[in-house]
Amino acid sequence: MSQISVVIPVFNEEESLPELTNWISRVMHDHGFSYEVILVNDGSSDGSWEVIQSLAKKSSALKGINFTRNYGKSAALDAGFSKASGEVVITMDADLQDSPEEIPDLYRMISEDGFDVVSGWKKERHDPISKTIPSRFFNGVTRWISGIDLHDFNCGLKAYRLKVVKNIQIYGEMHRYIPLLAKWNGFGKIGEKVVQHQSRKYGYSKFGMERFLNGFLDLISVSFVHRYKKKPMHFFGLLGSISFVTGFLITCWLIFEKIYGLSKGLKVREIVDQPLFFLALVALIIGIQLFVTGFIAELMTSNQSKEAEYKIGEEVNFDF
Repeated sequence: MSQISVVIPVFNEEESLPELTNWISRVMHDHGFSYEVILVNDGSSDGSWEVIQSLAKKSSALKGINFTRNYGKSAALDAGFSKASGEVVITMDADLQDSPEEIPDLYRMISEDGFDVVSGWKKERHDPISKTIPSRFFNGVTRWISGIDLHDFNCGLKAYRLKVVKNIQIYGEMHRYIPLLAKWNGFGKIGEKVVQHQSRKYGYSKFGMERFLNGFLDLISVSFVHRYKKKPMHFFGLLGSISFVTGFLITCWLIFEKIYGLSKGLKVREIVDQPLFFLALVALIIGIQLFVTGFIAELMTSNQSKEAEYKIGEEVNFDF
């Protein structure tokens, strides 16, 4: 087992890969670490996979995974985590904006200080204000909802104890919330380290403003899934019960009002002529539908199986 596994998602970064891998190799050798670097090519349209294959021929420590198409950063990290074998797993981006010089301190915080997860914090960013202000707002909301005191959930430079990455499932666009997934799976010692943010040297950013909207939707999704994945009836059944009981009480009131009016000789409207009747009818129907939805969801979760949502085309330097 190596001391460190470095997992790097790659998407159209052919220019930066030689410099990045040389930089990582130099840092590892200077500190005497045993290591592996796992480059996951996420369906790049440039020559990234060919560069990875060429680099892997020169070093057995460098390993590659090639997706059949672009599946996203979460899938790339999940594939890398499944292959990682180092005591500490470190993730970073392939665009040279994350500095490998941070690796020794990240490793120390996991191996010596006892953290389960250490997240990088790009306190001083080399990004335009159009990205920094939305990022701060996004991180503030995420910090409030998750209860985890981190300043930069989006930072790709993070370190994990090996058992953490082997016990979490990343899907969709949940890579932003790996610390949250770790916490919910019992790995609650989460730290933070201020890291250097490099200016982009090659290419351009692959993420636009839509990532912030998607980020909020993902946060709602991951929060809901965590709370109700194993007990969907608690959510749908509760809402269904409230809706059904509300409709039932309104119906009972309309019937009581009609009977009482007739007994007193008053002129009363037909129940079906009153707007409240239709409101009660809708509430009853919605209540039944929500309850049935919860029941079906319970059946589905009891028979679900974990299946990777990505396809691997090729691998290099892995033992089979």
